[in-house]
Amino acid sequence: MSRVVRFGRPAVLLLFVVLFLMPAYVLLVTSFKPLQEAGPATAWNLPEQWSVSGWTAAWDELRPGIVNSFQIAVPGAIISAVLGSLNGYVLSKWRFPGSDAVFTLFLFGMFIPYQAVMIPLAGVLTDMQIVGTIRGLILVHVVYGIPICTLIFRNYYVTIPDELIESARVDGAGMLRAYASVVLPLSAPAFAVTIIWQFTSIWNDFLFAVFLGAPDSWPVTVMLNNTAGSGAVAVQYNVQMASALLASLPTILVYLLLGRFFMRGLMAGALKG
Repeated sequence: MSRVVRFGRPAVLLLFVVLFLMPAYVLLVTSFKPLQEAGPATAWNLPEQWSVSGWTAAWDELRPGIVNSFQIAVPGAIISAVLGSLNGYVLSKWRFPGSDAVFTLFLFGMFIPYQAVMIPLAGVLTDMQIVGTIRGLILVHVVYGIPICTLIFRNYYVTIPDELIESARVDGAGMLRAYASVVLPLSAPAFAVTIIWQFTSIWNDFLFAVFLGAPDSWPVTVMLNNTAGSGAVAVQYNVQMASALLASLPTILVYLLLGRFFMRGLMAGALKG
């Protein structure tokens, strides 16, 4: 029985991996096919003639959106992580009357549907004269990222011994000095989690971008949607598959390169102390 379990479990896991990677296989092989070979009837076939024409066309169409996505996702992730770190520090180490209520209000922001605030949000951005701009989209993602970032940092900072903060205060450090000298150097795991989380969420966003953006500020997700069904005569399956892979490549690379830091950061907040 133990032998069945020992060999059966990896077999089941391998089966799930194969099922999960089947769509990725179709995306990959179709993206390297010339237009005349790309189609539903030959989706599983390897290309008879390997071609990068689909990738070239996809890059030409998506390049402005990829640039916009980086301009939105990178500062949006960093700013929301920094603000979440400051909020988490105050709510965990410098408690004040009503701090629990404030933390609860922060958490409410995680459960407000985007659709419920889209119209008033557009009005606010219009009054600020940043609707349809990169700056407006960054602001929206920072505001909506603060609750989850605050939650992650607050739960992580609770595990840092209060004695460290008290020692810094005895040495004359104030709130910001204690944060910069004691807490911030210990925050790398939490920053890894929040930045990866925020970067992925902002990069994959479509609703805010299409509703609050403009053609000049559209990220790659909106431009990817616009490529669907493109082609005057035939559907350009090779271009669409290459576009999908190209749009998802940055987030895939982030998880491949930084995935271990993401898991380590999550576990650090759960097990530390």
